[in-house]
Amino acid sequence: MKTFKGRVVTAGEATLEAVVSHQGFNTLASCQKSALKKKAKEIIVADQNNKDLYGKNITGKALCLPITIGSTTGGIVIQTIAARGLAPAAMLFSEPIDSLAASGVLLANIFEKSPLICIDNLGKEFLDSVKDGDRLEISATGSVTILD
Repeated sequence: MKTFKGRVVTAGEATLEAVVSHQGFNTLASCQKSALKKKAKEIIVADQNNKDLYGKNITGKALCLPITIGSTTGGIVIQTIAARGLAPAAMLFSEPIDSLAASGVLLANIFEKSPLICIDNLGKEFLDSVKDGDRLEISATGSVTILD
């Protein structure tokens, strides 16, 4: 077990399965294809440029990433997938959260009543330590423990 402490953007507690990206996460390129399906039950990452996540389901998981990148629609994409019940359960950033992701996380929590947990500033060591499939215990105080 290893514990990391970050800054709470939106609080929550959960034990979740990790999906990990070591590069910036393009919300539009990753989520648009699944989100446009009327009866989508999950977001399967469609961004072929993200070799870590391409083809993986992120719905209900702890999405571990350095930052988000891409279009200025990034925040609205996060809000939209949260409104449809398709968002990750947590977004865990190794770096400070960028403004587009922050806006989406806040819109999801405030306007969509989606309990999207978000912690940033977890550090490079966090991203180097966590692996796909690890179980993560997330506390409301910003601690993330790798259980596996």
